[in-house]
Amino acid sequence: MAEPLFDLAGRRVYVAGHRGMVGAALVRRLATEGCAILTAARAELDLTQPAQVEAWFARMRPEAVFVAAARVGGILENDTRPADFLHDNLLIQANLLKAAHESGVGKLLFLGSSCIYPRLAPQPIVEEALLTGPLEPTNEAYAVAKIAGIKLCQAYRRQHGADFIAAMPANLYGPGDTFDLASGHVLPALIRKAEEARRSGAADLVIWGTGTPRREFLHVDDCADACVHLMKVYSGAGPVNVGSGEEIAILDLARLVARLVGFEGRIVRDLTRPDGTPRKLMNSDRLRATGWAPRIGLEEGIAEVCRAWCAAAEGGRGAAA
Repeated sequence: MAEPLFDLAGRRVYVAGHRGMVGAALVRRLATEGCAILTAARAELDLTQPAQVEAWFARMRPEAVFVAAARVGGILENDTRPADFLHDNLLIQANLLKAAHESGVGKLLFLGSSCIYPRLAPQPIVEEALLTGPLEPTNEAYAVAKIAGIKLCQAYRRQHGADFIAAMPANLYGPGDTFDLASGHVLPALIRKAEEARRSGAADLVIWGTGTPRREFLHVDDCADACVHLMKVYSGAGPVNVGSGEEIAILDLARLVARLVGFEGRIVRDLTRPDGTPRKLMNSDRLRATGWAPRIGLEEGIAEVCRAWCAAAEGGRGAAA
C-alpha cells in the first residue's frame, strides 16, 4: 500500500456534485475520514457562473476538492444534446479549477470518464491511449469536455504547481443512479425495463443494438473509495483509470438482470439502435500499484440495485432507494 501524501483528516473537503450518484457516494465515504464535508445545493451555487463559484470558494475556503459535478446521460441524451453536454461541462470544470487554484486549495481530484479514450483503442485501455484515435461519435461532446478537464488539471500543475489529479472511472452503477429511460445509462435502463416487463407480463425485453458490445462496470461505492485513496496517495500529472477489471457483453448483462428481477420472457435485440463503442475495458494497473482493489463483485452489486429498484417500483415511488 502506497504511503499517504495528503491527509484528509481535519481538513475542509468540498464535494462538487454531491447530489449525483458519484458525489453522494463520495460524501458517504468521506464520513469515515474525520474531515469537514462541504456541499452546496444548486439553488445556493450555480457552477456554470464563475462569479458565484469564486465567491463561494472565497467564503468557504475548502482545502481539498472532489469534482464530481457534471451534466451526464446515456447514449440517447448524449447524441441528441451535444451542445448542452459540451458547454455545461466545460463551464463547470473551468470555474471549479480556477476557483480552487485562486483560493489556494491544497489538492483537487477531477472525475472524468472512460469515454475519453478512442473508440477502437487497444484493450485493456491504458492511460497513454488518450488522444491516439477518434472518439465514439455518440458521446463525443461529453468526452471532449472531460478531456479538456484532464488537460486543464495538467495545465494548472505545469504552470502553477497545483496538485490537481484526474481519475477515469469505468461505467458506474449503484445507489442514486438515474432510471429514466431517456437519460439513463445502460444498466439502470435495463433494470427498469426488465422489472416493468415482469410486472406487466410482457413477453419480450427489448435491448438496443446487437448486444455484443462489452462493458466494464464498477460499483459507485468502490469508485468513491478509489477516489479517496487516490486523493491521499497519488500526485501525478497522468490520469488514473479506475476499473473493476471485469467486463460483460450487453446481452449477457440483460440476461443477468432478467434473472435477478425474475423476468422469464425473451430478450429481443433492436438492431435499428446504435451499439456504441464495441468494447471498453480499462487497464487499472496504475491504480492497483498503489494498493487499491475493488470490493463489490458485479453480480452482488447489480443484485443490490435490482432489489432497491424493484422495492421502489412495488411501492409506487418510481426511484431506487
